Amino acid sequence: MLFKKKNEAALTPPMGWNSWDCFAANVTEEELLANARAMKEKLAPYGFQYVVCDIQWSEPLAGSENVVYRDFADLNIDEYGRQLPAENRFPSSKGGVGFKKISDEIHAMGLKFGIHIMRGIPRKAVEKNTKVLGTKVTARAVADPFSICPWNGDMYGVKNTPEGQAYYDSIFELYASWGVDFVKVDDIAHEHLYPDHAYGENEVHMIRKAIDKSGRSMVLSLSPGPAVIEKAWPMERDANMWRITDDFWDDWKLLKAMFERCEVWQRHVGEGSWPDCDMLPLGRIGTGFRAGRDTNFTKDEQRTLMNLWGIFRSPLIMGGDLRELDDWTLSLLTNKEVLEANQHGADPTQLERDDSHVVWTSEGNDCRFLAIFNISEEEKEFHFNLNDLEMEVHNVCDIWNNSDAVTAGNELTVKLAPHASAMYKVR
Repeated sequence: MLFKKKNEAALTPPMGWNSWDCFAANVTEEELLANARAMKEKLAPYGFQYVVCDIQWSEPLAGSENVVYRDFADLNIDEYGRQLPAENRFPSSKGGVGFKKISDEIHAMGLKFGIHIMRGIPRKAVEKNTKVLGTKVTARAVADPFSICPWNGDMYGVKNTPEGQAYYDSIFELYASWGVDFVKVDDIAHEHLYPDHAYGENEVHMIRKAIDKSGRSMVLSLSPGPAVIEKAWPMERDANMWRITDDFWDDWKLLKAMFERCEVWQRHVGEGSWPDCDMLPLGRIGTGFRAGRDTNFTKDEQRTLMNLWGIFRSPLIMGGDLRELDDWTLSLLTNKEVLEANQHGADPTQLERDDSHVVWTSEGNDCRFLAIFNISEEEKEFHFNLNDLEMEVHNVCDIWNNSDAVTAGNELTVKLAPHASAMYKVR
């Protein structure tokens, strides 16, 4: 074996909440913990567990000046060039304790805690030439000044050297001491958007080794946007989940495009390695972008999103404000059969796709899951021959209406509005 096996994290698709869709780059401790409490009350009984603080948590002025990112921001860092939470936004971090108190509080709720980081070492650490913990060198020796994210200039890449590895080891040692359970690493690749900005395979592998060395089980989530299938093997080797799309928002065009992405990645879904369709922009979103609103998806589109993420087995990371979770959105997130397919299905497979419809299936425990999607702009009636499932069919249950579906012999007929879908449990 040429590499150390990943720790036993994310054996099923991770389920949780991330602060980005609602609070952008300027989430606060109060908002983070309030959403954690809402998760404990409303979603934890259904398996949701990760509370993830997204980008710029070390930036005191994040979200100010009417921009998401300030150029060359004055990040809060320690003497070894490692980011610390901005104390004005996360007051419990004062005294150098970092996220430890927040993590402890989230763990006391029976939940798990995660953070977002940008690949690399802060440019502020290079400017100050901080020490690299465990070495005789400083930040300038490990930083690659020619490797800078095209959309956030906070970081330089880290050289693939023993000293560079030591830097990554030092930050994950810190995260382990805080009790971090999930790390979302950004700026790994944007090859479709930025052809010269290739997948950072060396840095991802360095991060993988640093997590393993830390001794703490952490989910490694890559936010490449979008990953390319040619790099599937190193992603499966090193990561637990990786984005197969750029930022996903509440726009039908983006949802429709996800069917092709899922088709490409369907053979790479498996225990501990999950192609990621991105967060669920449901409920109340956009507050941190100064454009707070309810999701633009129609109710039919919201169910289509849940059916696709569910049967494909994408991680289920809610993006909306859990403090304002309405009954409809709660019903979407807590459908037991959709969650069963997502968490315990096997071999998710696209059976059909054309300009009007898509059909997916997966193996359940003593059943098959079947999802039929109308991706056209007109109401359509679809006919599916259940013999194609190659199983003896006794019952077909519509899992959203909790009722038996109408079949004629072995043919299932379903009429769907534009952008609508249906999902069945077949026994």
